[in-house]
Amino acid sequence: MTLLSFFLPLSCDAAYPWQIGFQDGSTPTFEGIVELHDTIFFYLIVISFLVFWMLATTITKFSSSKVGIVHKYTNHGTLLELIWTITPALILVAIAFPSFKLLYLMDEVISPTMTVKVVGHQWYWSYEYSDFVSADGESIDFDSYMIPESDLELGQLRLLDVDNRVMVPVDTHIRFVVTGADVIHD
Repeated sequence: MTLLSFFLPLSCDAAYPWQIGFQDGSTPTFEGIVELHDTIFFYLIVISFLVFWMLATTITKFSSSKVGIVHKYTNHGTLLELIWTITPALILVAIAFPSFKLLYLMDEVISPTMTVKVVGHQWYWSYEYSDFVSADGESIDFDSYMIPESDLELGQLRLLDVDNRVMVPVDTHIRFVVTGADVIHD
């Protein structure tokens, strides 16, 4: 491992292999999204361990070679069915409240200063600054292609650096209208 590859994820905040988390966010809204993701991920891990524990316990305790007759209230019963019906509902409620709060906070009605239309194509992105019109009445638009691996220079990131970057002003409300023209592979 070279010294550059060791510091690259720290300095550029770029994704690296086997990464679970997200890159650093620039808005409180994205921080809320990351927090919601981490909360749901925690619930997922706990539920997975519980389900695998229950499966392993059931397979080991109730195999036909160990026990010939199984007590009927161990596998069936009103209490057991109430537990495995109400528990997932409570987990969904625990997930729903933070997600609804975040959805409400994300619903900002701010008139943006500029709008950027982004169209994802199969191997490239098209951008259009629809608020800026040239002298002949056309809006500014361009395509952005990934730089091939053979043309990358030292410090450029594979599959992340492009030939035409999007330039937007800082401290400005910008609306991004994002859509896909076909299957997106980039």
